[in-house]
Amino acid sequence: MCGGVMFMHEEKLIKTYFPNPKSTLPVKMKGCENKLIPWGRRKEQKGGLPLGGWARLDSIENGVWDKYFPVPVKLSIDEFMEKDQATGASHWFTVTEGSFIQGLIARNNHEIRVYVVTIAPTDTEIHDRWPRILADNK
Repeated sequence: MCGGVMFMHEEKLIKTYFPNPKSTLPVKMKGCENKLIPWGRRKEQKGGLPLGGWARLDSIENGVWDKYFPVPVKLSIDEFMEKDQATGASHWFTVTEGSFIQGLIARNNHEIRVYVVTIAPTDTEIHDRWPRILADNK
């Protein structure tokens, strides 16, 4: 489900995990700069956006997110971490150059957060949800 990420921001390597309430994700803006936006919402955080840090692609396509004015975005992530459901071991995966992880920006009044879009995995048994990785056609 992408429980942790690594990315470069302002020439600094950032490694963050979803449980950290200060976690942010790098959203690629027009003009190529990255803007750090809060990653999802945790139980202890106030707000009206959904709990968690992920949005299933099928729920987006079925309109579940429509009330949050969803905007698809590119996340400039170099590596992501998945925990093996069977063993609990962490595995890091590199996002291939020329690809990006799809994100979704959601809004509720003045609250703005980004969620990682997930799909069912095609070739791994590590987790039942996998980040949606797409080719960057610019």
